[in-house]
Amino acid sequence: MSCIFCKIVAGEISNYTVYEDANMLAFLDVHPCSKGHTVIVPKKHVENLSAMDGELWNTTLAGVQQALKKVYTALKPDGVNIGINDGEAAGQTVPHVHWHIIPRYKGDAGGSVHSIIRSKESFDVSAVAKMFS
Repeated sequence: MSCIFCKIVAGEISNYTVYEDANMLAFLDVHPCSKGHTVIVPKKHVENLSAMDGELWNTTLAGVQQALKKVYTALKPDGVNIGINDGEAAGQTVPHVHWHIIPRYKGDAGGSVHSIIRSKESFDVSAVAKMFS
């Protein structure tokens, strides 16, 4: 098993657990963006979001919600960003589906989800919408 998250789930690598149930593990990120930055992983190895079945989606989102409650209770942040990097181009560095809860605090100089990327190319939204028809 070479996946670092699978090793964490198996107990081969220690972690600072925030929340755990039969299907999910949430733990503090060792390279945090903010105080309490939490990573949530399904215990079952799945490399990307499109490989997840509906049941795993549901249990994962329930785990994200439970971890979020723990973060709010313990740290009382002013807000949070919840993010997913799906695929190498999106910044996914560990090929195991995972969510990030990044607590936000007033004056932390962070931005919104819209600040992650701004394409230099302009798009006609109606033309893009037609691609889904």
